[in-house]
Amino acid sequence: MSISNFMRHLCNLSVLRVNMRILQGASSPGKLVNTQDKTLKGLSNSTAAMTSLKEICRGLPLHPLPENRGRRKGVPHAPVRTPNLTAQEKKLALRNALRYFPPDIQKILALEFAEELRLYGHIYMYRFFPDIEMRAYPIEEYPCKTKSAAAIMLMIMNNLDPSVAQFPQELVTYGGNGQVFSNWAQFWLVMHYLSEMTEEQTLVMYSGHPLGLFPSHQYAPRLIITNGMVIPNYSTRDEYEKMFALGVTMYGQMTAGSYCYIGPQGIVHGTVLTVLNAGRRYLKVEDLSGKVFVTSGLGGMSGAQAKAAVIAGCVGIIAEVDEAALLKRYKQGWLMEISNNLDHCIARLRDARKNKIALSLGYHGNVVDLWERLVYELDTTGDLLVDLGSDQTSCHNPFSGGYYPVQLSFEEAKQLLSTSPGKFRTLVQESLRRQVAAINRLADKGMFFWDYGNAFLLEAQRAGADVEKRGANKTEFRYPSYVQHIMGDIFSLGFGPFRWVCTSGDPQDLATTDSIAMSVLEDSIRTGVSASVKQQYHDNIRWIREAGRHSLVVGSQARILYSDQRGRVSIAVAINRAISEGKIKAPVVLSRDHHDVSGTDSPYRETSNIYDGSAFCADMAVQNVVGDAFRGATWVALHNGGGVGWGEVINGGFGLVLDGSTKAEERAKMMLSWDVSNGCLDGPRFCLRL
Repeated sequence: MSISNFMRHLCNLSVLRVNMRILQGASSPGKLVNTQDKTLKGLSNSTAAMTSLKEICRGLPLHPLPENRGRRKGVPHAPVRTPNLTAQEKKLALRNALRYFPPDIQKILALEFAEELRLYGHIYMYRFFPDIEMRAYPIEEYPCKTKSAAAIMLMIMNNLDPSVAQFPQELVTYGGNGQVFSNWAQFWLVMHYLSEMTEEQTLVMYSGHPLGLFPSHQYAPRLIITNGMVIPNYSTRDEYEKMFALGVTMYGQMTAGSYCYIGPQGIVHGTVLTVLNAGRRYLKVEDLSGKVFVTSGLGGMSGAQAKAAVIAGCVGIIAEVDEAALLKRYKQGWLMEISNNLDHCIARLRDARKNKIALSLGYHGNVVDLWERLVYELDTTGDLLVDLGSDQTSCHNPFSGGYYPVQLSFEEAKQLLSTSPGKFRTLVQESLRRQVAAINRLADKGMFFWDYGNAFLLEAQRAGADVEKRGANKTEFRYPSYVQHIMGDIFSLGFGPFRWVCTSGDPQDLATTDSIAMSVLEDSIRTGVSASVKQQYHDNIRWIREAGRHSLVVGSQARILYSDQRGRVSIAVAINRAISEGKIKAPVVLSRDHHDVSGTDSPYRETSNIYDGSAFCADMAVQNVVGDAFRGATWVALHNGGGVGWGEVINGGFGLVLDGSTKAEERAKMMLSWDVSNGCLDGPRFCLRL
């Protein structure tokens, strides 16, 4: 497709024409780094990097083209996708990829893009993988006309930081398929647009595609993102694989495609609260020492489980089939020990359990083997060695690398996934049935298991596993969702995964915000709150104290804190005033997981305990995003998919930049209030949670 035809196509879609200066690109980015002695993170500091932030913002590097080095070795890569495109669809995917480039460049790129599609099932444009240390740079280093744009750039680069991202070269942040962008051309174009943005413009994003800068005003969002907004009748997994391969839609997960991920810490606090409240509800204890929590998954968000187990004070055994993911968490200090020997794992479990030692042990192997070994221990010794159990594999994406069958090694399974996806699917479903059978055996003897909102029970049911709850509605299973029995009551109080990022990159700024948050919570307790809210505030204070001691920062200087409307507004106001007074050196970005009080309509997770029949309605998430947009959010995002899978959920999120101004305080008060109250005050619907 020629550039002129592409321009006409864009006009037909009522979108802004692509800026030709961006398509023509900038001057050469300079000599390329030798991949034999450099990692994906590039050189050791920003001044030495061959590509600077200024060069990143100049547009696509086309004259000359950077060298095509393909997939880098020694780093994790996304599984090969199998979209099963027809010959005509392959041509269309290629034309769609080439539309970002002028005619003289298209001839060079066509063959390699076609080869990427053949080998990997998607065109990632590896040639344009930036030769820069990808990380969250201090906000002052970004060449922008507005701090809001610089903050967004910081958040994007944090999402793609190899220490944060699951598959950085494929632009996947977490969950196996949570994309930041669909390809690297989009990254370069977005960074350029953000560098040119003023306070009277808004950048519009369609599933990774930057449509351009539109006239706006200073009170409007600087960025509007939609991901995966597919017509409901066509929002199926098979259709998604085709549309993603074509480059026309994208699975943004939750905070991947909204540029708000903060590494595994983003789920640690929620996991700590879940484990603590599981102990309170199921085991009737406040102290979890000596209690054993068994689960799986250490890749993306699931990587938080090991750290959460230790903070909660229990023995955590977490299975992971991917050695690279296991070693990554171990090197980051999120796992205390690792082993590929089940005999050793059982011995360590018994010792830690007996001596009440807080432990996180990563088992390099399939979780089904671990569950079946625990059944064997029960049958041969009479010992029930596990108290609490769950699963955090990426089961929302079970047939494309989110769940690996126990019958094969990891490498064998990856090979089968690309060569025989139908056989792979059959083995996955058989593996799910075996896993559930082992869980059921242990649960019958007193272990308490819950679904962690990753569609594990949903996919197990579809596989024919024994998870039925007789007489229940279709969102309920033999085991509860963690929202239904553990976190639902907390959500009903307005508590959810509130976050902030210190854009200075200075750990001292983060320490200052921690201190501010703790003071706000203590003051709130003194002035009086209900008993249930008081319990959550005490848990939050405990969390902040523990967070500083457990090296939770991976990537940006960020913190997560489950807080209610009163807490969020008060903390935001206090942080904004600290910026104004110079106690915090640079702006702070507020955000949250989309998995929140009013951000997500998800009948198998967030709204699984809504019993008035509206669990499958998506009004709340859409109203959340619309309301946030005109109440002061710096950016908003609306997604299909996230957590439980494509077509199963609609979710929304936001980013809000605090710069110390009175306008920022006003925006925080208006927007944060709506962001919570939209979920807590939704008529009788949410009263039915309780």
